[in-house]
Amino acid sequence: MYPKAEILFPPTLISSLRNLRTEAWAELVDRVAQLPETDPDTLAFCLLMIRINSCLKCYSGSYKFMRGCEACAMQSITQFKGNDEQLLQLYARAQTDIQNYLDGKGPPTEVDLSDIVAPVIDDEDSTLFV
Repeated sequence: MYPKAEILFPPTLISSLRNLRTEAWAELVDRVAQLPETDPDTLAFCLLMIRINSCLKCYSGSYKFMRGCEACAMQSITQFKGNDEQLLQLYARAQTDIQNYLDGKGPPTEVDLSDIVAPVIDDEDSTLFV
């Protein structure tokens, strides 16, 4: 009935995101897609996607869930309001959070994307979108 949906972004979908942005993004995807699922860089990429996709807020009756993880991830990356440098900064932040966790410094925390990505104002209702 529904496309395959996971609870959190699965590493098996990393390579499907390759051609959605610039060459810098494609290089990151190519590098991480070749790593084992347990590699800290793969875990950091998944954490990045969990944050961008808002996976922690997804549930079985949601529109995002019904579309499936791959469609959700592709849409999140293509509609990311920041530039690729900002996207790579978010990845670097995820790498730091994973390494801190592995070093016993506690679990990763939520990240406010507006700390890195400048908000874009929609003229129709003056709502901030990040």
